[in-house]
Amino acid sequence: MATLIAVTDDSQRRAALSAADPAPGGEPQERPSWDDYFMQIARVVASRSTCLRRHVGAILVKDRHILATGYNGPPRGAAHCRELGGCYRERLGIPSGERMELSRCLHAEQNAIIQAAIHGVKLEPPVACYTTTQPCITCAKMLVNVGVQRIVFEGHYPDQLALEMLHEAGVELERYRQGNREQ
Repeated sequence: MATLIAVTDDSQRRAALSAADPAPGGEPQERPSWDDYFMQIARVVASRSTCLRRHVGAILVKDRHILATGYNGPPRGAAHCRELGGCYRERLGIPSGERMELSRCLHAEQNAIIQAAIHGVKLEPPVACYTTTQPCITCAKMLVNVGVQRIVFEGHYPDQLALEMLHEAGVELERYRQGNREQ
């Protein structure tokens, strides 16, 4: 028989949910915040990356629903850098965050936008992007133009211009910390 619990505030609600849904060992388990949930999914998406330098995952979210995902890698049908004997950018000595046009790969954010387009998913504001790495300037411009209003990122990327562009466009940019605000 279920027990009804009167809940008057958010902390009591979370405590009641935790008590009602114990972990496998019998201990109550608190649900992750929405930011934690989406960032965990972005990390799983990043695990599909074939990039030899860094694995990045991005997801586009609206009203707490995932619209599209993407990870960094070469265009469909093109060889992966590992298959070609190494990273093209490494061979040319190009530092991270510079000369983005000299890359065989698309970025995770670009692939998420492309996946939305391929599958007819409309990206209308407000859209949020959860990404395991701060967007570069190219991705920042694309995210602004598809209506992303909030970006939650985990890792740093050396691109100050991207940060300035996002700020100028009024995009809320938030460095992820476990337990972020979106409950």
